[in-house]
Amino acid sequence: MPLTRKSKKQAKSIKITEQTLFDDNLLSKNKELGLRQNSQKKDNELRKDSDLNQDFGQQKQPFSAISDLLSNHPIKASNKYISQEFQAFGCHMATVLEDQARTSLYIKLAKTYPRAILEQALAFVSDAHNARSKAKLFMWKLDLLKKEKTAKQSKTAGEKKQKL
Repeated sequence: MPLTRKSKKQAKSIKITEQTLFDDNLLSKNKELGLRQNSQKKDNELRKDSDLNQDFGQQKQPFSAISDLLSNHPIKASNKYISQEFQAFGCHMATVLEDQARTSLYIKLAKTYPRAILEQALAFVSDAHNARSKAKLFMWKLDLLKKEKTAKQSKTAGEKKQKL
């Protein structure tokens, strides 16, 4: 069950209903044991809680059908063709770089390049406030990071050959 935000009134009403359910269970146990004095105290507390609930003007609402909920909150159809995570990241890069015309390019980059390099380049672009073209700056930084990575790999490969 997904977590949702609740207003203070909703949270308080949920707390009150949970407390009443808990208290109802205690009352039934107390009646079985013959402890009527505790039940009267609990009833008084429940009445106070219900008075507080009425002060806020809250009423118990019946459950609504799922179809009603879905009709009230329509699903966005903008990303209906995205089924893979790299596609979502490519679309995210296109929106951050303000270059929706080349979304397919960013999806391809997200599929083929390591995520760490793409995120470094994207962070570099997001930190540059005076960039004329964020897309060009991103591609430049991506090229630099790719060259650095290949240089490191060739350097470590050369060191391994020397050790042998």
